[in-house]
Amino acid sequence: MKADEETIRQRMEIIAENKEYIESVRESFDPEKADFESLQAVKHCLFEIAEACIDISSHIIASEGFERPDDYSGLFPVLAENEILDEELAQRLAEMARFRNFLIHRYGEVEGQRLKRFMEDDLEDVSVFTEQVYDYLETS
Repeated sequence: MKADEETIRQRMEIIAENKEYIESVRESFDPEKADFESLQAVKHCLFEIAEACIDISSHIIASEGFERPDDYSGLFPVLAENEILDEELAQRLAEMARFRNFLIHRYGEVEGQRLKRFMEDDLEDVSVFTEQVYDYLETS
């Protein structure tokens, strides 16, 4: 069964909207000095980006009939094993999935510098992820 392009594109829109916000505040954002509302907005955007990447990956795995991993961080290596994602990217995205879990289960305890690192480093990985997923859609 082919992956539903519309489902994937909807998730891509969520990624784009949240990524745009993060990019707009990234330079001036200081997690140690940010007010509660700004901090929550950034956390929520990062969560939605990670969640959309997870949803897209899960959808592709289900559509293709690939073996499902035990946890979200395992989704990306499955896509790499099946040549949809680059292996190194898959490992970095697995870390992003673990960060998503951290946001969910220990929301108030996210260290400021870790948050800033994800704002600065992971957006490029997300861009590469979306490019590789679009490549997959074009070839499937």
